[in-house]
Amino acid sequence: MSIRSAFPKSFAPPVFEPGWVWLVGAGPGDPGLLTLNAAHALGEADVVVYDALVDERILELARPEADLIYAGKRGGKPSPRQRAISLRLVELAREGRRVLRLKGGDPFVFGRGGEEALTLVEHAVPFRVVPGITAGIGGLAYAGIPATHRDTNSAVTFITGHSVTGEVPDNLDWAALARGAPVIVLYMAVKHMARIADKLIAGGRDPAEPVAFVSNAATGDQSVIETTLGEAGAAAARVSPPAVIAIGPVVGLRPALDWLGAARDGRRLVPDPLGHKARDEAM
Repeated sequence: MSIRSAFPKSFAPPVFEPGWVWLVGAGPGDPGLLTLNAAHALGEADVVVYDALVDERILELARPEADLIYAGKRGGKPSPRQRAISLRLVELAREGRRVLRLKGGDPFVFGRGGEEALTLVEHAVPFRVVPGITAGIGGLAYAGIPATHRDTNSAVTFITGHSVTGEVPDNLDWAALARGAPVIVLYMAVKHMARIADKLIAGGRDPAEPVAFVSNAATGDQSVIETTLGEAGAAAARVSPPAVIAIGPVVGLRPALDWLGAARDGRRLVPDPLGHKARDEAM
């Protein structure tokens, strides 16, 4: 069965015109998390320029005639420069091709999609943005960790773990984040986790606060390491990137909400690990 035949009859996807670039989020890994527009784009594109974090099963959905161009950027490994990738998109579009720029997660959440889009604007190349499920939400959900929960947090803060120089971002008020962000979700932070934990603890964060590292989220290789903020630096040495990191009370809900791990291991979930039901009944 083709991708197109699986769409609802009432679904009328936008036309993917020659000379256009679509910036598309592929989600955190599981091909089932693709949007209908993303799946439609894969079936229409003449060329797919894809990142390192795009699951191979998603690339298999591209039409057989499409050219696949790898443009992955991984820390510590030779990678194409961002400007070169952006200009390559311009070049391909000017050839009259339908260009799909496929990025893991969401292109506008630490995905540098905004930079690529600005380059397209600079060169008068038309484009469309197709959002995807970002790892800080979807990846954590596959690990049984909600980004928000009524009884624990009314806010969540997303932070990149490294700046354009590759170091810990120095333009952030870490003390304010330690005090004001009940739940922190870190992207690309494994390498600098020890320094980040020190900054948060110095700002008043509890060293005993729960932390979870979710590696290869929403894939068959997903693994989760739970620890505390005080031990997070040491635990990071056991983590295989790519990983998304959750800090805060929502990590404590994992024994009750780890639906994927329970299904894999054949175990029962623990009801109400934080005692919310007992508290509600007492109110």
